[in-house]
Amino acid sequence: MRVLVPTSRTLFKANLSIWDVGWALTSPFLALYLRDADIVFRAEWGVVGPYWITTAGFSLIGFLVFRIQDEIAQYFSVHEMLDIAKAIAFAEVASCIVLFLLTRLDGIPRSTPVIHGLLLAIGLIATRAFLSILYGKERAEQDHSNGPRIILIGANRLSAVFIRLLNAHTPDQRRVIAVLDERRAMTGLSVSRVRILGTPQHLEAIIDEFVFHGIHTEQVIIAGEADFLSHETMREVQRVCDDRQLRLAFLPQMIDASVPKPAVTFGPETELQSYTLTLPSFYRLKRWVDICGSLALIVLLLPLLVAVALLVLLDLGVPILFWQQRLGRGGCPFHIYKFRTLRPPFDPHGNPIPENSRLSAIGRLLRVTRIDELPQLLNVLKGDMSLIGPRPLLPEDQPSNTAVRLLVRPGITGWAQVHGGKLVSPDEKAKLDEWYIRNASVWLDLWIVIMTLRVLLKSPESAAEALADVEQVQSKSVAISSAARKSSL
Repeated sequence: MRVLVPTSRTLFKANLSIWDVGWALTSPFLALYLRDADIVFRAEWGVVGPYWITTAGFSLIGFLVFRIQDEIAQYFSVHEMLDIAKAIAFAEVASCIVLFLLTRLDGIPRSTPVIHGLLLAIGLIATRAFLSILYGKERAEQDHSNGPRIILIGANRLSAVFIRLLNAHTPDQRRVIAVLDERRAMTGLSVSRVRILGTPQHLEAIIDEFVFHGIHTEQVIIAGEADFLSHETMREVQRVCDDRQLRLAFLPQMIDASVPKPAVTFGPETELQSYTLTLPSFYRLKRWVDICGSLALIVLLLPLLVAVALLVLLDLGVPILFWQQRLGRGGCPFHIYKFRTLRPPFDPHGNPIPENSRLSAIGRLLRVTRIDELPQLLNVLKGDMSLIGPRPLLPEDQPSNTAVRLLVRPGITGWAQVHGGKLVSPDEKAKLDEWYIRNASVWLDLWIVIMTLRVLLKSPESAAEALADVEQVQSKSVAISSAARKSSL
């Protein structure tokens, strides 16, 4: 699951380097020059001007939208390269569409956008690669350390991350000098710039070779559990370590020892494994109904979604959407989305904001009309939720018996929502949700849709439930804040 940041920390910041801005402004002219130098030399600004403004503008927008400068340049990675590719694709497609609508691309060779995209990619990636190499040279100067030397057995993702962690955290204290792997075809390759010198059967010989060069191995780490190696290989590695008095460790156990275990865990999955219930046959069709229904509603309500997003942006700023982790089918957590209606509980400096000033007039309107729930259509399309079903709850709000309600996808609206929603107790809501799960059908879902519309049109009842929702959120915020203050004392 992608890690999201709290609302009060989600601030827009235009991170663009001078090089990125300069390259975005220069590359359109260079692309035109490489394709047809006469266009630039003739200074046909009626042709060159619109192309330059549009292409450079969308390039900068793409850089900001895909946040290509959020990563530190010297730590350039494949993920940032993908972000750069997305930004360039967005810039070229958007520029071509706008220019075609405005000028039909008259006077601009058709291959120019392709050349411009390649120039953008070369300039952005080459700069970051250069900084990464430069940083690598600085780091190489620190490789002559006097700390313990480690031989790592197992070439996998875990070992690669472990090597990079040591290089970043303790470059002068601990160093992996070699990697061994049971797959002979891996010999000669590298893991995070450390060469794979052979198989674990070569451990003793490789240790002796390093001693000949004046380097003494002090620890052997296996990048897996005890059964990671075959029995014969593990016995040989153990013998070598015992004979030479080397410390032998298992990397997963080292990581587990450094990560504290939670004192309390909420595991509805364990409860569901021992509970079986034959669901109505309608559930075989329900996912297709959700996909078609959510797509139709998104297209139909798109103008309203855009208008509400603009209102929230003007009223509360970024981010437009509020996220919260809830429990879905099988007790699996997912991120549920709503339009923001409350100001964040803390300002950017971490100071608490008074609860009575968090809800705005627009936010109250969105809650009363339930328009703030519309972004959950994306959750339905993604498969986290259903249009009709039990509402997703926080772990602490789950009823005493969750075995039935967590067997199905949670819904935007449901049987409990049209019979009181937040005005009923958790146990009463659980009984209503369980009845729906056992009796779900096309006709029952249609009836819930009709009743949902009736509840929304009855403003007093809807307003009372919305007020209860706000009070519940505010009471939780106060509880969390007081708990945080107590823990800091």
